[in-house]
Amino acid sequence: MSTEPNRPAGRPGRLRRALVLGLAPGLALLLATAPVPPSAEAAESPSPADLVDPLIGSANGGNTYPGAVLPYGMLSWSPTSTKGDQTDTGAANGYSYDTQRIRGLSLTHVNGAGCHPGAAGDVPIMPLAREVTSSPSADTKDELYASDFRHERERARPGRYTLGLDSGVTSDLAVSRRSGVADFTFPEDKPANLLFRVSNSLNGSADARVRIDRAQRRVSGWVHTGAFCGRRANGGENNRKSYYRLYFTATFDRPFSRTGTWKDDTLSPGSTRGGGGEGYDTGENRAGKGSGGYVGFDTGEDRTVHMRLGISYVSQAGAEANLRAEIPRGAGVETVAQAGTRAWNRELGRIRTEGGTPARRTAFTTALYHSLLQPNLVSDVDGRYPGMDGRPHRVRGGQRAQYTNFSGWDQYRAQVQLLALLRPDVAGDFAQSLYNFARQNGGVWDRWVHINGPTHVMTGDPSAATLATFYAMGVRDFDVRGAFASLARQATVPHPDGLSDAGCPGQCEGQRPHLQAYLAKRYAPQDDCHCWGGAAETLEASVADSALSHWARMLGRDADARRFAQRATYWRNVYDPKATEQGGYARARNADGSWVAPFDPAADLGFAQGTSATYTWMVPQDVAGLARKMGGREKAAQRLDDFFHNPDGSWSVGGGDPLRYDPTNEPGIHIPWLYNALGQPWKTQETVRQIADTQYGTGPSGLPGNDDLGTMSAWYVFASLGLFPQQPGSPALLLSAPAFPHAVVHRPGGRDITVRAPGAGERRPYVDALRVNGTPSDRSWDSGRLIRSGGTLDHRLAERPNKEWGTDPGQLPR
Repeated sequence: MSTEPNRPAGRPGRLRRALVLGLAPGLALLLATAPVPPSAEAAESPSPADLVDPLIGSANGGNTYPGAVLPYGMLSWSPTSTKGDQTDTGAANGYSYDTQRIRGLSLTHVNGAGCHPGAAGDVPIMPLAREVTSSPSADTKDELYASDFRHERERARPGRYTLGLDSGVTSDLAVSRRSGVADFTFPEDKPANLLFRVSNSLNGSADARVRIDRAQRRVSGWVHTGAFCGRRANGGENNRKSYYRLYFTATFDRPFSRTGTWKDDTLSPGSTRGGGGEGYDTGENRAGKGSGGYVGFDTGEDRTVHMRLGISYVSQAGAEANLRAEIPRGAGVETVAQAGTRAWNRELGRIRTEGGTPARRTAFTTALYHSLLQPNLVSDVDGRYPGMDGRPHRVRGGQRAQYTNFSGWDQYRAQVQLLALLRPDVAGDFAQSLYNFARQNGGVWDRWVHINGPTHVMTGDPSAATLATFYAMGVRDFDVRGAFASLARQATVPHPDGLSDAGCPGQCEGQRPHLQAYLAKRYAPQDDCHCWGGAAETLEASVADSALSHWARMLGRDADARRFAQRATYWRNVYDPKATEQGGYARARNADGSWVAPFDPAADLGFAQGTSATYTWMVPQDVAGLARKMGGREKAAQRLDDFFHNPDGSWSVGGGDPLRYDPTNEPGIHIPWLYNALGQPWKTQETVRQIADTQYGTGPSGLPGNDDLGTMSAWYVFASLGLFPQQPGSPALLLSAPAFPHAVVHRPGGRDITVRAPGAGERRPYVDALRVNGTPSDRSWDSGRLIRSGGTLDHRLAERPNKEWGTDPGQLPR
């Protein structure tokens, strides 16, 4: 697999402030909003966008997609691949680098989600250099109306995607936030058709419609779909339901020479209206179902067909308005792509690095790119969006936009912190968006929101941790007191859903499962939990309650702060000090207080997508307390050594051993940083570097596992800067050795964070000394000053560990 970035040649010159004449207001905004930080305007080659390889993570289970998308964009235009089953795809979220056959270019995607076949993948549009002679839905093995391709004819760049198919058709796509343009170049002397597979979303659909307007040269329609994680064996059947409609409108530069529609196995040549869904089954139970439409073109004089397209989650009129506002009639792919490049350069320029190898710069910039793909716009240009109650709503007050796609269980550990650090304005709108959804959902904050659907996926109450973190990091552009009161109520007042087993264990409907029992027993009983795992639920709730405690204290709500601080210690009730002869572990227990038996730290009984060996360390809010349970800091550090190494002393950070570190999933991504609180920060430095250098990289396999809406990428961004969030609900940062000699995190209000580390690289992974704002510091953490005010970290790095720096017991993270 390629180790070189898949990118165009560097474009020298300045990243100019964009002033574009003659474009529609929406496209002009792409070029003119949010001024580039001054330092990012300096002459640089290549530009940040040139360093991005969207194909990183498209293999090895990373589940990224390479298509055209803008930061936080609604439209993400990327292939739906096929292995020969029209009800399935090559990998979760539609694209697998190893699957070189597609059945369309679909309009919506979710970055890095793990449930196969993912989410969205709505309305695949397939350019076809052959006649349509049978129903495409009847082509159940994707033999006729699909095409192979070679990666040599694939080019992925931020905001633009180009793909040459073996059929001879080349597709060139570029996007704005809610709209896009495409040039489809067909081979000479062959038919030129476009299929609109309106029902063929990744998970299927309940219904769909297509309408072809010859007079207006327009194809429009919608799909009613949802069903995220609906195929999982651990409760997915509960999610096989629809919760959103995606509307689209597409116009063309020439008349249609032929039209037609299909439903199931029936083709209707000449028809201009059709529809029908596929259902949410897979394989034979769904094969042959579905609907769509097609249009053909005369390409005798001009083989390139130009299309403009807009989407909306509210209405057909909304899709048309989005298109009119964002892309003018005369704008071509090159114009829109240039606007997209500049939008990405502004966003990626918020962190400027110097030095480092080309591979490290590509890995870092791509990780930043993937981190900033979400949250995603769900509101139209007029501010309307689909509510969680199924009705349209409009943003109001100071809210600028409604956002969605919240993978809370994943994102609260790293991605939301990076978002708050770089884009507090987007974080504020996102916080308000989640609060809006909760109010429309009877006061329930769902842990995994897709479009306007509460999918209940995973476990815990990550909304509390997320909004508390936003507030701690200075985000204020949301209804702070209303949101806190709502989340505090969810954490204290039992809800009927908490007694439901629907969707369990993987999609349990209760956001605070069996809260009454939890509050009474101070842990989640495994045999009366209504959750994925009692021990995991207790640990997650303890983290969430700790975050609420910090938030309450900042709001001056002292009684709430004390109450939630006490609840933050409930993790101790699932720590069994005698779990094994070797030491204690987190462990599930029954309602009568007995420990669930038999116990194996390598097993996942009582946990969610992880073992006790990993979850035992999921106490970022009380590392000192965990160390005391283990017999002190020295013994805890020795256990960490065993967690990251094989018995022979070699590293074990690649996953596969259930007793040791797993870089592919979220419950343990904070663990390498715990050495700081144990007084051995040099081990954080070497462990973080080992993980970053061996589990991340360039090429399609450059991520260790599911990117989970930017979470794993955000971990790498923080690790490269030598920073990591200490715990949810806090602005504190843990410090390690930076990977770049110089980096600047540009933040609003001049609160930039500058990280200097001369000589940083593979040979100097250790911190020998540190100055903070010019003053020598022996602390391996910052209590929040960097977030609140900005500042400068000057590192002196070394080839060997300094076992004195950062070890003063009175200066450890707390």
